[in-house]
Amino acid sequence: MKKIDFMVTAFRDGIQSAYGSRVLSEDYLPVVEACAKAGITHFESGGGALFQSAYFYCNEDAFSVMDKFREAAGPQAKLQTLARGVNLVGLEGQSSDVIKLHAALFKKHGVDIVRNFDALNDVDNLRYSGACIRAAGLKHELAISMMQLPPDSPADRGAEFYIDVLRRFIDAGLEFDSLCFKDASGTCTPTTVHDAVKGARKLLGPKARIVFHGHD
Repeated sequence: MKKIDFMVTAFRDGIQSAYGSRVLSEDYLPVVEACAKAGITHFESGGGALFQSAYFYCNEDAFSVMDKFREAAGPQAKLQTLARGVNLVGLEGQSSDVIKLHAALFKKHGVDIVRNFDALNDVDNLRYSGACIRAAGLKHELAISMMQLPPDSPADRGAEFYIDVLRRFIDAGLEFDSLCFKDASGTCTPTTVHDAVKGARKLLGPKARIVFHGHD
C-alpha cells in the first residue's frame, strides 16, 4: 500500500491565513495535544507571522510558546518551522549574527526542520541562512516558491521554469536535506506541480525527500 506522508500546517499556516496568527497558544495547544494522541507525528509549529504575533498581539513569549508546543506534541514528533531566507521571521533582511542566532535558538527550543524560502528564489538570500540551519543541527528544507501566471502572460512559469530554479540552486552549491515546492498563492495547476516534482526527482534521485506545500 502506498503511504502518503503529510505535515499538519493548521497550527502555523492555518492560524496565520485565517486569523493573522492572532490566536493565544492556550486556545490551540490542547488541539495539538489531541492530534498527537490521535497519531499525528509531523507538525508545522512556528515561524513567520506566528512568531511575530506572539509579541505584537498576543502578549506571549514566542520561545515559551515553542517550548509548550513541543510539550504538547510530545518528544517523538517532528516539529517544523518556516523562515523567510535572510528575513528569518521578520519582514526585512537580518545581519549574519542574527541569522546564525535564529537557527541556534530554534534548535534550542525544540524545532527539528526549517523550511527556508525566498519569494523571488534568490540564491543569495538562501545560501547563508541554509548553512546556519544545518550548522545548528537542524534539517534544512529548501523551498522553491511557485506562482502560476495567466495563460496569456509573456513570461513562462510552467514546470520547466521551476526545474531551472532547482538547477540554479544546485549549481550554487546550496546544501539541503529536503526540497519543497511552495505554492504560496495557491495558483499552480496540478499539471505544473506534477511535472515540476517529476523533473526534480530526475535531478535529485529516487531517495530525495520532495514535498509540496499548497495554499488553496
